[in-house]
Amino acid sequence: MNNRGYYSQFGGAYLPEILVATFDELAAAFAAVKNDPQFWQEYQALMATYSCRPTPLTLAENLTRHFGGARIYIKREDLNHTGAHKANNVMGQGLLVKRMGKTRVIAETGAGQHGVATATMAARFGYDCTIYMGEVDVERQRPNVFWMEQLGAQVVPVKDGTRILKDAINEAFRDWVSNMDNTHYVLGTACGPHPFPEMVTHFQSIIGQEAREQIMAREGRLPARVYACVGGGSNAMGIFAGFMDDDAVELVGVEAGGRGLASGAHASRLCSSDAAIGVAQGYKTYFLQDAEGQMQETHSIAAGLDYVGVSPILSHLKETGRVRFEAATDREVVDSMRLAIRKEGLIPALESAHAFVQAFKEAPALAPDEALIINQSGRGDKDIFTVADAFEDPGWREFIIRKAAQYQA
Repeated sequence: MNNRGYYSQFGGAYLPEILVATFDELAAAFAAVKNDPQFWQEYQALMATYSCRPTPLTLAENLTRHFGGARIYIKREDLNHTGAHKANNVMGQGLLVKRMGKTRVIAETGAGQHGVATATMAARFGYDCTIYMGEVDVERQRPNVFWMEQLGAQVVPVKDGTRILKDAINEAFRDWVSNMDNTHYVLGTACGPHPFPEMVTHFQSIIGQEAREQIMAREGRLPARVYACVGGGSNAMGIFAGFMDDDAVELVGVEAGGRGLASGAHASRLCSSDAAIGVAQGYKTYFLQDAEGQMQETHSIAAGLDYVGVSPILSHLKETGRVRFEAATDREVVDSMRLAIRKEGLIPALESAHAFVQAFKEAPALAPDEALIINQSGRGDKDIFTVADAFEDPGWREFIIRKAAQYQA
């Protein structure tokens, strides 16, 4: 990265003039804490006592036997406080907000995990909190909306555009323009204008640092491959960061293939022909857009993966060949989630299950003395409505009908 936040041709900060001073302030504040060992120690201590760090690296013995190839390890970010890797980033930014003297935080959320994490952080530090969430996601992630509100956050349904994550980001930026003096925007993924991609990656890199130490302690060698799902890119950048300099470790990012890449109903930016390089929401990367540069609608069974863009760092890593990208369809995701539940008693989030899909496809071709790591970036209880429908569970349907009848009575 150069000092303007570019990773080769990707990244940068394409900002309205009114936000330039705010971003300069943020970049300076982040640069100061990034180079302050005491800040990182404070951050690690907070995550150890308030969250669940280090999160375990679990050997999936049953799945390993089932596939008969490489030893399958799972990095358990689902055990982080609030149920996902999102806490790593928001607690780091919470400490940064404290140093900057701000009193209010805002955030966008799709799957709701980032919203819950931000609301939790705000409650912990005593900040006012507003969360923007697309109206579509409010409906399909109702449990997370409930918890955000109980934590004291105001949840604002966004009714513009396609009413999903990209529209929530737009609304959050509009809020920030009007409230820059006392407000910090806790962007949830490694996207957006500089310094957000670098900053989010920095806080999430704790995943990869731990995973590298843990696999060396367990196996005495590095893994052959590391798998992570890719929406915006925060969990992927987090675990990849621990192995970026290890050329022998193949890094695999798995995007949302939706109903199939040929269908157009997907959210694959880095392994489909539907994406092109463009500038939107303050940075340059691959976006799903038409020939006129208009953003296309996306689809994924996982609310957190249907973002129209992707981290500029991952776009750079695709072009350099350091990370390989694949796509998993909704059907494959549901099947892999079911297999993980039945074989290991683990319930990955629908987002995380995308990484499981590709790892399950490739594990049998690796040697039994090799290992691979899957980043389980979140837990699946937030997805209960979507998953129960996908599993076509009759007991769940009867429960919903009965509860609806009670409310109508």
